Amino acid sequence: MRETKVGFLGKYPWLVTGFFFFMWYFLNVIFNILNKKIYNYFPYPYFVSVIHLFVGVVYCLVSWSVGLPKRAPVNSDILKVLIPVAVCHAIGHVTSNVSFAAVAVSFTHTIKALEPFFNASASQFLLGQPIPITLWLSLAPVVLGVAMASLTELSFNWLGFISAMISNISFTYRSIFSKKAMTDMDSTNVYAYISIIALFVCLPPAIIVEGPQLLKHGFNDAIAKVGMTKFISDLFWVGMFYHLYNQLATNTLERVAPLTHAVGNVLKRVFVIGFSIVIFGNKISTQTGIGTGIAIAGVALYSVIKAKIEEEKRQGKTA
Repeated sequence: MRETKVGFLGKYPWLVTGFFFFMWYFLNVIFNILNKKIYNYFPYPYFVSVIHLFVGVVYCLVSWSVGLPKRAPVNSDILKVLIPVAVCHAIGHVTSNVSFAAVAVSFTHTIKALEPFFNASASQFLLGQPIPITLWLSLAPVVLGVAMASLTELSFNWLGFISAMISNISFTYRSIFSKKAMTDMDSTNVYAYISIIALFVCLPPAIIVEGPQLLKHGFNDAIAKVGMTKFISDLFWVGMFYHLYNQLATNTLERVAPLTHAVGNVLKRVFVIGFSIVIFGNKISTQTGIGTGIAIAGVALYSVIKAKIEEEKRQGKTA
């Protein structure tokens, strides 16, 4: 019997998975740093959110045109389940950016560590799915840590805090609607359609809220500070990094077990918080640092427990 030759990457699949994780982290860190740098000279988060989505949509359209991937057909039934997901994605995305523009990147990510708490609450009280007491207990340090960090955060303001909280709620509803929106489409096509719909959702508020200021002095001020070439290239690249890191996150999820992805997601947040503090030289109080650490540890504990519970459920069904 003839043996089939296995390539180098076939022998060491962990190298491919490791590369996916590295690129996911790398693109996410670069996106967060570049995004904040743009807000330092161009504080218009609604418009920048539109650019993020617009660049991603153009990327998807070009990819479809060359058949990488092949565009999945869509009908009114599929649109009905994708639209609620896309609307929540749009609201969560814009409010995240409003928070990023208003406060330190590290603080926004600390508040967004509360997302599992909102997910658990929605599952328990909206969907009627009982949450084990161990999961609720693991969320206690998350809430405590975020509260500690918020009380002494030097960049704290209510706009940044409330926007990040609205983002948490929006992404929680996105995950609820996503479960109902399971289609036969691959994840790349689903994300492409969600991005297109979200772009149309984000355009009107951007025009209404920031349009007059942008036309009056916003664009001119930014170009005067950094020049036309840098301004356009920054907007283009931040949009590319936003789309690619989201795509890589999805692709990584498809390659690993839920527990591995959950822990990886927590570590990603640690990387982003750490790099943002170093790059921007943000001064944080000792209490904020301890609070952030407690919150991240709580998220890690929650992720491990939740992934194990889901694995046990799957094994119970297949048994």
